[in-house]
Amino acid sequence: MDAIYSFFQQLPFEWTQFHFMVNALLAVLIITPLFGLTGTMIVNNKMSFFSDALGHSALTGIAIGVMLGIDNYLLSMLGFALLFALGISAIIESGTSSSDTIIGVFSSAGVALGIVLLSINGGFSKYSNYLIGDILSVQGGELLLLLFVLVLVAALWVFSFNRLMTASLNPDLAVSKKINVRLYKNLFVIAIAIIVTVSIKWVGILIINSLLVLPAAAARNIARSMRSYHGLSVLFSMASGLVGLILSYYLGTAAGGTIVLAAAVLFFVTFFIHRFRARA
Repeated sequence: MDAIYSFFQQLPFEWTQFHFMVNALLAVLIITPLFGLTGTMIVNNKMSFFSDALGHSALTGIAIGVMLGIDNYLLSMLGFALLFALGISAIIESGTSSSDTIIGVFSSAGVALGIVLLSINGGFSKYSNYLIGDILSVQGGELLLLLFVLVLVAALWVFSFNRLMTASLNPDLAVSKKINVRLYKNLFVIAIAIIVTVSIKWVGILIINSLLVLPAAAARNIARSMRSYHGLSVLFSMASGLVGLILSYYLGTAAGGTIVLAAAVLFFVTFFIHRFRARA
Protein backbone atom coordinates (compact mmCIF):
# COMPACT_ATOMS: atom_id res chain seq x y z
CA MET A 1 0.00 0.00 0.00
CA ASP A 2 2.91 2.37 0.68
CA ALA A 3 3.92 2.17 -2.98
CA ILE A 4 0.36 2.99 -4.06
CA TYR A 5 0.18 5.97 -1.69
CA SER A 6 3.55 7.22 -2.97
CA PHE A 7 2.35 6.97 -6.58
CA PHE A 8 -0.82 8.99 -5.93
CA GLN A 9 1.05 11.60 -3.88
CA GLN A 10 3.10 12.40 -6.97
CA LEU A 11 -0.03 13.41 -8.88
CA PRO A 12 -0.79 17.15 -9.08
CA PHE A 13 -4.08 16.96 -7.17
CA GLU A 14 -4.73 18.07 -3.62
CA TRP A 15 -7.01 15.16 -2.75
CA THR A 16 -4.40 12.52 -3.67
CA GLN A 17 -2.28 13.62 -0.70
CA PHE A 18 -4.73 12.05 1.75
CA HIS A 19 -4.63 8.31 2.43
CA PHE A 20 -8.38 8.13 3.09
CA MET A 21 -9.10 9.60 -0.36
CA VAL A 22 -6.72 7.15 -2.04
CA ASN A 23 -8.39 4.26 -0.19
CA ALA A 24 -11.81 5.55 -1.25
CA LEU A 25 -10.63 5.84 -4.86
CA LEU A 26 -9.33 2.28 -4.86
CA ALA A 27 -12.61 1.09 -3.31
CA VAL A 28 -14.56 2.87 -6.06
CA LEU A 29 -12.39 1.24 -8.74
CA ILE A 30 -13.19 -2.18 -7.23
CA ILE A 31 -16.84 -1.75 -6.23
CA THR A 32 -18.16 0.00 -9.34
CA PRO A 33 -17.27 -2.79 -11.82
CA LEU A 34 -19.16 -5.17 -9.51
CA PHE A 35 -22.20 -2.92 -9.61
CA GLY A 36 -21.89 -2.47 -13.37
CA LEU A 37 -21.74 -6.21 -14.11
CA THR A 38 -24.49 -7.42 -11.81
CA GLY A 39 -26.64 -4.38 -12.51
CA THR A 40 -27.14 -5.48 -16.12
CA MET A 41 -28.88 -8.68 -15.08
CA ILE A 42 -30.78 -6.92 -12.29
CA VAL A 43 -32.22 -4.48 -14.83
CA ASN A 44 -32.88 -7.17 -17.45
CA ASN A 45 -34.70 -9.37 -14.95
CA LYS A 46 -36.56 -6.47 -13.31
CA MET A 47 -34.97 -7.30 -9.94
CA SER A 48 -34.27 -3.79 -8.67
CA PHE A 49 -36.80 -4.24 -5.87
CA PHE A 50 -35.06 -7.50 -4.91
CA SER A 51 -31.63 -5.89 -4.51
CA ASP A 52 -33.23 -3.06 -2.55
CA ALA A 53 -34.77 -5.60 -0.17
CA LEU A 54 -31.34 -7.17 0.38
CA GLY A 55 -29.99 -3.77 1.35
CA HIS A 56 -32.78 -3.36 3.88
CA SER A 57 -31.99 -6.77 5.37
CA ALA A 58 -28.58 -5.47 6.46
CA LEU A 59 -30.13 -3.85 9.54
CA THR A 60 -31.43 -7.18 10.77
CA GLY A 61 -28.06 -8.77 10.03
CA ILE A 62 -26.37 -6.14 12.20
CA ALA A 63 -28.93 -6.67 14.95
CA ILE A 64 -28.30 -10.42 14.93
CA GLY A 65 -24.57 -9.74 15.22
CA VAL A 66 -25.15 -7.46 18.20
CA MET A 67 -27.36 -10.03 19.94
CA LEU A 68 -24.83 -12.83 19.35
CA GLY A 69 -21.92 -10.68 20.45
CA ILE A 70 -20.21 -10.80 17.05
CA ASP A 71 -17.73 -7.95 16.72
CA ASN A 72 -17.49 -8.19 12.93
CA TYR A 73 -20.99 -7.35 11.71
CA LEU A 74 -20.04 -8.36 8.18
CA LEU A 75 -20.32 -12.02 9.17
CA SER A 76 -23.82 -11.70 10.61
CA MET A 77 -24.97 -9.47 7.74
CA LEU A 78 -23.64 -11.90 5.16
CA GLY A 79 -25.19 -14.93 6.84
CA PHE A 80 -28.59 -13.30 7.17
CA ALA A 81 -28.48 -11.80 3.65
CA LEU A 82 -27.82 -15.23 2.12
CA LEU A 83 -30.73 -16.81 4.01
CA PHE A 84 -32.89 -13.79 3.18
CA ALA A 85 -32.09 -13.96 -0.55
CA LEU A 86 -32.59 -17.71 -0.83
CA GLY A 87 -35.81 -17.48 1.18
CA ILE A 88 -37.25 -14.86 -1.17
CA SER A 89 -36.20 -16.90 -4.20
CA ALA A 90 -37.75 -20.11 -2.84
CA ILE A 91 -41.09 -18.49 -2.01
CA ILE A 92 -41.26 -16.73 -5.38
CA GLU A 93 -40.72 -20.08 -7.13
CA SER A 94 -43.59 -21.60 -5.14
CA GLY A 95 -45.95 -19.33 -7.07
CA THR A 96 -48.16 -18.62 -4.07
CA SER A 97 -48.11 -14.88 -4.72
CA SER A 98 -46.67 -12.32 -7.12
CA SER A 99 -42.92 -11.69 -6.86
CA ASP A 100 -43.27 -7.97 -6.09
CA THR A 101 -45.66 -8.76 -3.22
CA ILE A 102 -43.32 -11.37 -1.73
CA ILE A 103 -40.28 -9.10 -2.04
CA GLY A 104 -42.26 -6.24 -0.51
CA VAL A 105 -43.23 -8.37 2.48
CA PHE A 106 -39.64 -9.53 3.05
CA SER A 107 -38.24 -6.04 2.58
CA SER A 108 -40.68 -4.44 5.01
CA ALA A 109 -40.25 -7.17 7.60
CA GLY A 110 -36.47 -7.14 7.28
CA VAL A 111 -35.99 -3.42 7.80
CA ALA A 112 -38.64 -3.23 10.54
CA LEU A 113 -37.14 -6.13 12.50
CA GLY A 114 -33.70 -4.58 12.26
CA ILE A 115 -34.91 -1.20 13.49
CA VAL A 116 -36.83 -2.74 16.38
CA LEU A 117 -33.93 -4.90 17.54
CA LEU A 118 -31.35 -2.13 17.22
CA SER A 119 -33.56 0.46 18.89
CA ILE A 120 -33.90 -1.53 22.12
CA ASN A 121 -32.75 0.75 24.96
CA GLY A 122 -32.26 3.59 22.45
CA GLY A 123 -29.25 2.08 20.70
CA PHE A 124 -30.22 2.61 17.06
CA SER A 125 -28.25 5.87 16.66
CA LYS A 126 -24.97 3.92 16.90
CA TYR A 127 -25.78 2.13 13.66
CA SER A 128 -27.41 4.94 11.68
CA ASN A 129 -24.18 5.44 9.72
CA TYR A 130 -25.04 2.26 7.83
CA LEU A 131 -28.00 4.09 6.29
CA ILE A 132 -25.87 6.48 4.23
CA GLY A 133 -22.49 4.74 4.37
CA ASP A 134 -19.06 6.34 4.34
CA ILE A 135 -16.69 5.25 1.59
CA LEU A 136 -14.03 7.54 3.06
CA SER A 137 -13.75 5.14 6.00
CA VAL A 138 -12.43 2.24 3.88
CA GLN A 139 -9.19 0.82 5.25
CA GLY A 140 -6.36 -0.71 3.25
CA GLY A 141 -7.02 -4.23 4.52
CA GLU A 142 -10.71 -4.03 3.61
CA LEU A 143 -9.78 -3.37 -0.01
CA LEU A 144 -8.48 -6.93 -0.23
CA LEU A 145 -11.94 -8.28 0.65
CA LEU A 146 -13.54 -6.13 -2.07
CA LEU A 147 -10.91 -7.29 -4.57
CA PHE A 148 -11.57 -10.93 -3.64
CA VAL A 149 -15.31 -10.47 -4.26
CA LEU A 150 -14.60 -8.76 -7.60
CA VAL A 151 -12.50 -11.74 -8.72
CA LEU A 152 -15.24 -14.19 -7.68
CA VAL A 153 -17.97 -12.31 -9.53
CA ALA A 154 -15.79 -11.84 -12.61
CA ALA A 155 -15.10 -15.60 -12.64
CA LEU A 156 -18.84 -16.32 -12.32
CA TRP A 157 -19.53 -14.05 -15.30
CA VAL A 158 -16.74 -15.50 -17.45
CA PHE A 159 -17.64 -19.14 -16.90
CA SER A 160 -21.41 -19.00 -16.36
CA PHE A 161 -22.83 -15.91 -18.02
CA ASN A 162 -24.65 -17.66 -20.88
CA ARG A 163 -26.24 -20.17 -18.51
CA LEU A 164 -27.13 -17.44 -16.01
CA MET A 165 -28.78 -15.39 -18.74
CA THR A 166 -30.67 -18.32 -20.25
CA ALA A 167 -31.88 -19.57 -16.87
CA SER A 168 -33.19 -16.13 -15.91
CA LEU A 169 -34.77 -15.03 -19.20
CA ASN A 170 -36.01 -18.32 -20.67
CA PRO A 171 -36.24 -21.14 -18.10
CA ASP A 172 -37.95 -23.50 -20.58
CA LEU A 173 -35.09 -23.14 -23.06
CA ALA A 174 -32.61 -23.61 -20.21
CA VAL A 175 -34.28 -26.87 -19.17
CA SER A 176 -34.17 -28.11 -22.78
CA LYS A 177 -30.42 -27.44 -22.76
CA LYS A 178 -30.08 -29.34 -19.47
CA ILE A 179 -29.23 -26.22 -17.48
CA ASN A 180 -30.08 -26.41 -13.79
CA VAL A 181 -32.32 -23.33 -13.60
CA ARG A 182 -32.67 -23.28 -9.82
CA LEU A 183 -28.91 -23.63 -9.32
CA TYR A 184 -28.03 -20.67 -11.54
CA LYS A 185 -30.81 -18.48 -10.20
CA ASN A 186 -29.58 -19.19 -6.68
CA LEU A 187 -25.99 -18.48 -7.72
CA PHE A 188 -27.05 -15.08 -8.98
CA VAL A 189 -29.04 -14.11 -5.91
CA ILE A 190 -26.12 -15.27 -3.74
CA ALA A 191 -23.78 -13.07 -5.77
CA ILE A 192 -26.09 -10.07 -5.27
CA ALA A 193 -26.32 -10.79 -1.54
CA ILE A 194 -22.53 -10.92 -1.20
CA ILE A 195 -21.98 -7.72 -3.18
CA VAL A 196 -24.63 -5.81 -1.27
CA THR A 197 -23.36 -7.05 2.10
CA VAL A 198 -19.65 -6.37 1.64
CA SER A 199 -20.25 -2.87 0.28
CA ILE A 200 -23.18 -1.72 2.45
CA LYS A 201 -20.90 -0.23 5.13
CA TRP A 202 -19.33 2.16 2.64
CA VAL A 203 -22.19 2.74 0.22
CA GLY A 204 -25.18 2.88 2.56
CA ILE A 205 -28.50 1.05 2.79
CA LEU A 206 -30.49 3.95 1.36
CA ILE A 207 -28.56 4.33 -1.89
CA ILE A 208 -26.89 1.01 -2.68
CA ASN A 209 -29.72 -0.07 -4.96
CA SER A 210 -29.36 3.14 -6.96
CA LEU A 211 -25.73 2.30 -7.71
CA LEU A 212 -26.75 -1.17 -8.88
CA VAL A 213 -29.56 0.02 -11.15
CA LEU A 214 -28.66 3.46 -12.57
CA PRO A 215 -25.46 2.63 -14.54
CA ALA A 216 -27.06 -0.47 -16.08
CA ALA A 217 -30.24 1.44 -16.91
CA ALA A 218 -28.17 4.19 -18.53
CA ALA A 219 -26.22 1.64 -20.56
CA ARG A 220 -29.41 -0.08 -21.69
CA ASN A 221 -30.64 3.21 -23.15
CA ILE A 222 -27.90 3.32 -25.77
CA ALA A 223 -26.37 -0.18 -26.00
CA ARG A 224 -26.71 -1.94 -29.33
CA SER A 225 -25.55 -5.40 -28.24
CA MET A 226 -25.14 -7.48 -25.10
CA ARG A 227 -21.37 -6.88 -25.16
CA SER A 228 -21.73 -3.11 -25.42
CA TYR A 229 -24.45 -3.23 -22.76
CA HIS A 230 -22.06 -4.78 -20.23
CA GLY A 231 -19.13 -2.64 -21.28
CA LEU A 232 -21.09 0.60 -21.03
CA SER A 233 -22.63 -0.41 -17.71
CA VAL A 234 -19.20 -0.98 -16.16
CA LEU A 235 -17.88 2.22 -17.77
CA PHE A 236 -20.81 4.33 -16.53
CA SER A 237 -20.56 2.81 -13.06
CA MET A 238 -16.85 3.57 -12.80
CA ALA A 239 -17.24 7.05 -14.29
CA SER A 240 -20.02 8.03 -11.92
CA GLY A 241 -18.03 6.63 -9.00
CA LEU A 242 -14.89 8.58 -9.85
CA VAL A 243 -16.67 11.83 -10.72
CA GLY A 244 -18.92 11.62 -7.67
CA LEU A 245 -16.03 10.90 -5.29
CA ILE A 246 -13.90 13.78 -6.55
CA LEU A 247 -16.84 16.20 -6.62
CA SER A 248 -17.77 15.25 -3.06
CA TYR A 249 -14.26 16.20 -1.93
CA TYR A 250 -14.39 19.67 -3.46
CA LEU A 251 -18.05 20.32 -2.63
CA GLY A 252 -17.87 18.89 0.89
CA THR A 253 -20.86 16.62 0.26
CA ALA A 254 -21.59 12.97 1.10
CA ALA A 255 -19.64 10.78 -1.31
CA GLY A 256 -22.35 8.13 -1.77
CA GLY A 257 -25.10 10.61 -2.57
CA THR A 258 -22.86 12.56 -4.96
CA ILE A 259 -21.94 9.35 -6.81
CA VAL A 260 -25.63 8.47 -7.19
CA LEU A 261 -26.37 11.94 -8.59
CA ALA A 262 -23.56 11.52 -11.12
CA ALA A 263 -25.07 8.17 -12.16
CA ALA A 264 -28.51 9.79 -12.42
CA VAL A 265 -27.12 12.49 -14.73
CA LEU A 266 -25.66 9.78 -16.97
CA PHE A 267 -29.03 8.04 -17.06
CA PHE A 268 -30.89 11.16 -18.18
CA VAL A 269 -28.23 12.01 -20.78
CA THR A 270 -28.48 8.53 -22.30
CA PHE A 271 -32.28 8.65 -22.04
CA PHE A 272 -32.42 11.75 -24.23
CA ILE A 273 -29.85 10.26 -26.63
CA HIS A 274 -32.13 7.24 -26.96
CA ARG A 275 -35.15 9.47 -27.60
CA PHE A 276 -33.21 11.43 -30.22
CA ARG A 277 -32.17 8.22 -32.00
CA ALA A 278 -35.75 6.95 -31.98
CA ARG A 279 -37.01 10.11 -33.68
CA ALA A 280 -34.17 10.28 -36.24
